[in-house]
Amino acid sequence: MPEQSNDYRVVVFGAAGVGKSSLVLRFVRGTFRETYIPTIEDTYRQVISCDKSVCTLQITDTTGSHQFPAMQRLSISRGHAFILVYSVTSRQSMEDLQPIFDQICQIKGD
Repeated sequence: MPEQSNDYRVVVFGAAGVGKSSLVLRFVRGTFRETYIPTIEDTYRQVISCDKSVCTLQITDTTGSHQFPAMQRLSISRGHAFILVYSVTSRQSMEDLQPIFDQICQIKGD
């Protein structure tokens, strides 16, 4: 976590179509999008109260595609926190997270 800052970068990972954008938009805007629109990468800012102070979250909603490994590595190296999203109706979407989890551990340390 940052030493002197209340700004945190949160990165959301998961397979295409599992609901990453829906979760982020619900948190940031309080809305739910009915239609599926594939994401390359979107970033949102949300100010929250944490530990009696104000914190700013920069939330990166990543692509569900594995076509951009350099972007994935960059997001991990810059991130402070990670949310791994899968569909409860797709075991494969959960299994797809293992390499991402392993990469987070490798880059950020255990």
